[in-house]
Amino acid sequence: MRRRDLLGLLGGVVIAWPGAARAQQRAIRVIGLLSSFSRQPNPLGSGPVAQGLSETGYVNGQNVAIEYRWAESNYDRLPALAADLVSRKVDVIVTTGGTPPALAAKSATSAIPIVFTSVSDPVGIGLVASLARPGGNVTGFSNIAAGLTPKSLELVCEMVPQAGVIALLVNPNNPTAEPIIRDAQEAARAKGVKLAVLKAGTESEIDAAFASLVQLQAGALVVDPDALFISRREQLVALASRHAVPAIYAHPQFVAASGLISYGIDDTAVSRQAGIYAGRILKGAKPADLPVQQPTTFELAHESQNGQCPRAHRTAIDSRPRRRGHRMRRTPGRTAVA
Repeated sequence: MRRRDLLGLLGGVVIAWPGAARAQQRAIRVIGLLSSFSRQPNPLGSGPVAQGLSETGYVNGQNVAIEYRWAESNYDRLPALAADLVSRKVDVIVTTGGTPPALAAKSATSAIPIVFTSVSDPVGIGLVASLARPGGNVTGFSNIAAGLTPKSLELVCEMVPQAGVIALLVNPNNPTAEPIIRDAQEAARAKGVKLAVLKAGTESEIDAAFASLVQLQAGALVVDPDALFISRREQLVALASRHAVPAIYAHPQFVAASGLISYGIDDTAVSRQAGIYAGRILKGAKPADLPVQQPTTFELAHESQNGQCPRAHRTAIDSRPRRRGHRMRRTPGRTAVA
């Protein structure tokens, strides 16, 4: 073999190597996780989102990798975090922690598919064109949080029938706060009670809100399902206990932290379904063709004492529309002890 031919062959090998390496690296798909919450140990490796991904053939650390971005309950950080994921050219963005991360992701890209979770009104805020046909690059799972607030207020009025004032705690930095307030005001008028709206967007403002709650002589408290409040659930439960104010929350994590009662959706099931949607998109499905899903049952969890051990009793509740004044329906055979 002539020297010129040998050098040409070696040059071709050298040139081919980087291309082969890039192809091997690209075989691992990348999901960006954009969350309102704080960093958690092993957030998805063995969690429900990863479980959903595995059901579609994608195993975290093998043929899919996850890039995490945590806003630490500071919604102002979300646009930069979303832009960073877009610059890294992830294949899919999954958002957790409510409406703010979903809006930040949509503002950052119109090309990368987005799967949101726990968004109250995805059509109303402009995330999707409709539930059945989302259009564009966004789809996901609604928690219809604003619609749950009237039911929570109704439940707490039944728990504390003598209460003339019911307090509602919201995060004013969340765009869902105003719709939730409007729905709660309507429900309060229907029940003949006064609604006192308390606002808190930071840890210190939560303490101040409880001081106002005492001054207002509120007989009970409804806590909005905001990422800040979920992250600060121990603080909220402790303050409610210290001031002897019955409180209802939107997530069973509060009951696990010794809160009195919660009413909301099964977040674990929703996160698993989000993982399945992300896996389907990796396989070629279009977000525009995947309808936005809404919850079909809600869980009523409350703390009870079994000796020295508190337990959360969960009852699944039929979520089908009903006229105001109807009592909730507990679906037979769905009560479980966590």
